[in-house]
Amino acid sequence: MFNTVGVSIFLYNMGIRLFRAGVGLAARYGKVKAKAWIEGRERLWPELEAAVAEPKPAIWVHAASLGEFEQGRPVLESLRTRYPGHRIVLTFFSPSGYEVRKNWPGADFVCYLPLDTPENAARFLDGVRPQLAIFIKYEFWYHFLTALYARKVPVLLISGIFRHKQLFFRPWGGVPMFKGLLRKMDHLFVQNETSITLLHNIGIKAVTLAGDTRFDRVWALRQQPVALPAIEAALRLEKVLVAGSTWEADEAALAEWWYGGGKEGRQLVLAPHEIDTAHLDKIQALFPDAVLFSQLNGRQPDVLVIDNVGMLSALYRYGRVAYVGGGFGKAGIHNLLEPATYGRPVIIGPVYQQFFEAEMLVQLRGAIVVQNAKELARAIEALNDPFYYGQTAEIAARFVEDHKGATEKIMGYIQEKRFLTSE
Repeated sequence: MFNTVGVSIFLYNMGIRLFRAGVGLAARYGKVKAKAWIEGRERLWPELEAAVAEPKPAIWVHAASLGEFEQGRPVLESLRTRYPGHRIVLTFFSPSGYEVRKNWPGADFVCYLPLDTPENAARFLDGVRPQLAIFIKYEFWYHFLTALYARKVPVLLISGIFRHKQLFFRPWGGVPMFKGLLRKMDHLFVQNETSITLLHNIGIKAVTLAGDTRFDRVWALRQQPVALPAIEAALRLEKVLVAGSTWEADEAALAEWWYGGGKEGRQLVLAPHEIDTAHLDKIQALFPDAVLFSQLNGRQPDVLVIDNVGMLSALYRYGRVAYVGGGFGKAGIHNLLEPATYGRPVIIGPVYQQFFEAEMLVQLRGAIVVQNAKELARAIEALNDPFYYGQTAEIAARFVEDHKGATEKIMGYIQEKRFLTSE
């Protein structure tokens, strides 16, 4: 009998090896992220095994990258508060998460996730010895999940979101393997009803509609805003547009608006998604009068470019209007909840349909969709009207407040099931 699962696992293992070879090749040709990915894993084992040498009950939390970490951060912080006797081990797949949060004090140890092989999974779990494993949003690593299941370690998925095009729901031979990964999880906390329906249709019943923990994260930002004194000193006008997580297409539209009459009486703060030298040079070509944050030196420029990572979530509150980038690319927009929580009207590009929060906020009229620089100019001009501005801002802020609470549902389940003990 043709063993489709066995073939799928074989192809999966081959894919993992080819991926590793591809990253290694990219690193040899000077790709910075690829080099960080390789080097971080080369020093992983001695650092990890030294950090977990002392026996202690542990919780393992995995995030693909920085966005997923910020998404799951409320749960991490609640775990730290409620289970202070447990060691928290936080892993990242991507350098963009690890390099920014490798010294995050909320975890006892932060490292890269080892490559997903049977040997690595066994070695990692032998060292960490988790009582509970939590995966944020996605990333279903076959050998890690299989090893956790074999060791009877409870596994939770939080802020999960599923779409019908994902592998779990495809009508071909590899599906049993991927369905099996979902069955190896004790419970899946998902963001929307669509995810529940899809999972129920393939027989996955251990599912709860909890919502998105990002709402709890941005709600906390609103309750305890972070001060940025250098930004405060740089701003001299009331009308500030903060454009976050921008890509080249976003920056081109912003430049056309800015130099087409948009700059009158305004300041622009630009926080690009990528801050490598090549991208910053392109921004400087579009905005010749721009000043980098690292070179601010007390100035109050018309255009300020943020050339660091980690400031954006606190930065949005200093703007009157927010522009969230990514909506002119295939991947879609970035996190619009961060500006919304501060009651800032949000402007986005046209590619947003795969993001529940964006679809909802557009429908409620707390976010404005623009197709090009001309529509961007019209949207910003419309927000000069105090009534329209106030209405849009209130909708955005209320949207966040109405959807918070996922963290408590997840923590309640963990406590109810008594997954974490001190024995």
